[in-house]
Amino acid sequence: MTTISASPPSHIPVLLQPLLEAVSPVSGLWLDGTFGAGGYARGLLDAGADQVIGVDRDPLAFEMAADWAADYGDRLRLVEGTFGKLDTYSDVLLDGVVLDLGVSSMQLDRADRGFSFLKDGPLDMRMAQTGQSAADLVNSASVAELADIIFQYGEERASRKIATAIVAARQVSKFETTLQLAAVVEDCLPRKNPAHSHPATRTFQAIRIAVNNEFGELLAGLQAAERALKPGGKLAVVTFHSLEDRVVKRYFSARSGGAGNANRYAPQAVEEKPQFRLIKRGSTSADKAELAQNTRARSARLRVAHRTEHASGKMPHSGLGMPKLSLGEFLDA
Repeated sequence: MTTISASPPSHIPVLLQPLLEAVSPVSGLWLDGTFGAGGYARGLLDAGADQVIGVDRDPLAFEMAADWAADYGDRLRLVEGTFGKLDTYSDVLLDGVVLDLGVSSMQLDRADRGFSFLKDGPLDMRMAQTGQSAADLVNSASVAELADIIFQYGEERASRKIATAIVAARQVSKFETTLQLAAVVEDCLPRKNPAHSHPATRTFQAIRIAVNNEFGELLAGLQAAERALKPGGKLAVVTFHSLEDRVVKRYFSARSGGAGNANRYAPQAVEEKPQFRLIKRGSTSADKAELAQNTRARSARLRVAHRTEHASGKMPHSGLGMPKLSLGEFLDA
């Protein structure tokens, strides 16, 4: 059995062992599209990968890896970029791709990054530390725009009430910190049971997703992985909430020949040869032992597929369950 070396103490990679078992044997060239604290990259290297390309849009990830990355020599190559462009970071086809979606614990743990509603810090939430921040969004978007963001990306039923409260509050004082925003949301949704999640959980998730265009990156990343993998190459994706898991599930289903016709009266769709073969139906979740060690694994789901020899192609957004919200014009304004 392969011995997996410990990741940095502050970060426990979610579903690492099930992932390694699902893609075993590990060999050749892999790409970790969400490098973060390096847990998956280290796991892949220790399990037998010849080289791993670690990609992250957050420069902090590489600063934190400085004290251990050199131990792997040229077996670990770090690239600042996005997984939506992962097919441009290697001149040869890949044996495997790993994507760990959402915000990393290293970002949540640092108050100065502005991701957490439990720690006071600047209202930022930018993974790449460039572009418009969460403060820019909540201080300029209309009630309708904010309500759409919070409802579509956070599945928050009280989205209109929260959006109205945010716009009213910023007339008095512009939002600058995380606890300012958390307090406004909490006033709209008082927590009746301390065991329930914090009232601001869904709103913060929604704003973070919008600021970082996470669903645009997700679809681009899946399509880029399809182009970058060699026949037999493996794609493993770890999701943390139902919205992104739905997209990954439907993408895998559609690309493995399971799309079908949604409307029996519509013309029969031209059947394409499948680009992926599913390793298993459904997803893998954390067992009791992992949940006891790492509560962040509670909502995590792992899906794995093998690339076939058939040519890649563009996947339309329709049918993937993407949130019905386009923020391109607003965020680029």
